[in-house]
Amino acid sequence: MSTEQIAACLKKGRGRPKQFDRDTALDKALEMFWRHGYEATSMSDLVEATGAKAPTLYAEFGNKEGLFRAAVERYVIKFAEKGKALLSRPDCTVAEAVENFFRAAASMFTDKSLPSGCFIICTSAALSASSEEVAQMLKCRHHLQENTLRDFLQSRQALGELSADAPVAALAKYLAGTLQGMSVQARDGATRADLDLIVSTLMAVWPHLVNLSAERLQPVPVAVAEEA
Repeated sequence: MSTEQIAACLKKGRGRPKQFDRDTALDKALEMFWRHGYEATSMSDLVEATGAKAPTLYAEFGNKEGLFRAAVERYVIKFAEKGKALLSRPDCTVAEAVENFFRAAASMFTDKSLPSGCFIICTSAALSASSEEVAQMLKCRHHLQENTLRDFLQSRQALGELSADAPVAALAKYLAGTLQGMSVQARDGATRADLDLIVSTLMAVWPHLVNLSAERLQPVPVAVAEEA
């Protein structure tokens, strides 16, 4: 075999350099942050998890915080938007849409192929005061979740599917709090059946919740609460 043939074979065997796949890297980084939290995950952990070289990650995301922010957006696209789509189905009643949303959350929070609970809720709980900017970004995401529920309820109220005096803002806050509680329970080892029981309880009291008036939900004065 000639020198030229050997060189051609070596070049052919070497192949193209492996391309950086941003979405694949984000999926792996997302799982690391989800499982271990923002502060407990180092850039070396992320380099190992993604299989990318450190200079590549720094060039693409800037730093660990940049990679985390991108992972949050990836989570929203992959998981949070699915819940929003369930609420947007016009063929479902208000109660059916709420139940579908919470059943899907129960399934995702306990999916064995994923870290347990809600990524945004879980990572928020593990932050210290030194990560204020990250905490503020996650807080905004929390508000977006509640806002999504409130927008859904308001849109159905405008269609006459909820009474005009239904306290949609309070209902949205209540539903968001229920969702956060389900995430915490899943993180503590609750099963799909455990979370489904919470959803069933929610739906059992749903007719009562939507018939509450804003007046009945006024905060109890502190003095009255202490006397009680």
